[in-house]
Amino acid sequence: MSAAELAAVVLAGGRGLRMGGADKGLVDYRGRPLVAWVLDALAPQAGEILISANRNLERYAAFGHRVLPDTLPDFPGPLAGVLATLRAVATPWLLVAPCDTPHLPPDLGARLLGAARQAGTAIAVAADDTRTHPACFVVRTDLADDLAACLARGERAVRHWQAPHRPAMAYFDAAGFVNFNRPEDLGPAGEA
Repeated sequence: MSAAELAAVVLAGGRGLRMGGADKGLVDYRGRPLVAWVLDALAPQAGEILISANRNLERYAAFGHRVLPDTLPDFPGPLAGVLATLRAVATPWLLVAPCDTPHLPPDLGARLLGAARQAGTAIAVAADDTRTHPACFVVRTDLADDLAACLARGERAVRHWQAPHRPAMAYFDAAGFVNFNRPEDLGPAGEA
């Protein structure tokens, strides 16, 4: 896998409702914003990393990556961030990860891309022994129009858009996908 074939996006465009309305990517975890952990994990895995965000754009831009707001109104969910990114990158593949998973595997992109290629599919999703992680996936960038049509029909669930494409699965240790949705998930003072 070369850096020229894989871009990555960190999804940080949500409302953070379960986090008390906080911009989740900027919430502190062990002395750093959650998004910083994800950016560090993805940096060696992709040629370009973008951040999908709808609030605090200047703060996200300070991390040194291109920031893309949704092109659709009213926070329609993570797929809107994926669509904006699919249309903004020049690579054939896009690696997608949410901002609230600070311990992503160092080989996430390579293994997902390998699974997609081996299966001959346009999407590969991360999984562990007990569940899938549909927000952590690779997708061929030529699916932008397909995703736009899905969103136009009112679909918002990532897994529902992925399903007709028969995604391949790449299996990892579950610890790489621990995510933080509520303040108490972070432990005392962000020490989880």
